[in-house]
Amino acid sequence: MNRAALDALVQRWDDQQAAYITHREQRFGIMLDAIAHLLDASDAFGADGSGLTVLDLACGPGSLSHRVLDRFPGARVIGVDYDPILLRIAGDWLDHRHPGRFTAVDADLAGDWTEALGGATVHAAVSSTALHWLAPYQLVAVYERLGRLLPESGLFLNGDHLRYEPRSQPFLAAGAAADDARTRREAYADGALTWDQWWEQASADPGLAALLPERERRFASRPPTADAPLELHVSALRAAGFRESGVLWRFWDDVVVLARR
Repeated sequence: MNRAALDALVQRWDDQQAAYITHREQRFGIMLDAIAHLLDASDAFGADGSGLTVLDLACGPGSLSHRVLDRFPGARVIGVDYDPILLRIAGDWLDHRHPGRFTAVDADLAGDWTEALGGATVHAAVSSTALHWLAPYQLVAVYERLGRLLPESGLFLNGDHLRYEPRSQPFLAAGAAADDARTRREAYADGALTWDQWWEQASADPGLAALLPERERRFASRPPTADAPLELHVSALRAAGFRESGVLWRFWDDVVVLARR
């Protein structure tokens, strides 16, 4: 795809994702602010991110990676994803936007994905609206590997929907669901695509369509996963060796969890 087509496709992805997340840019912003605080607190990195490598887990088409690279022009990002179409978009789009600063890695977070990094040193890790696809036991394994991968004082930031428990938190669960519905309704009225519509447009590109059979093969046997509550994320990160873990930002059940080695 040419640069204009990639830009348009990723913008439509961002609009589609914002239909599910009321304050998506604010959530990205607080994650970037936390990375800036990491830089300020260390003599190992420049204020522009020089010397810093960030790992983007389940990077999708590169939305969060792009924002990291844009905010910190000296930093590098390694993006890991198992979806061959989204990873192809991320690699091509970010190569246009930030030449030589993004590395796309094809790996399954449900497996031993750290081997695919080839021994690369990373100082921080991020993820956005992705880890809820993992079963709780897989999520715990990801955090265990991440705890071994990141150095002391390394930072992890996960922005995701961490759902309320509807039986014990019925008011909160209903309020979050109502806000989700309102956000989607307003976004669709403004022309945002649905998830299925975005995939229809992406698949219209011959190069991406050629990857559809592989994508379908990879995800054919993935059953729906149970929601992992916030408490599981926080406790699993502490068990994985992170000395700090807790909520950095929250709006209803949309949460940014921060953990520091």
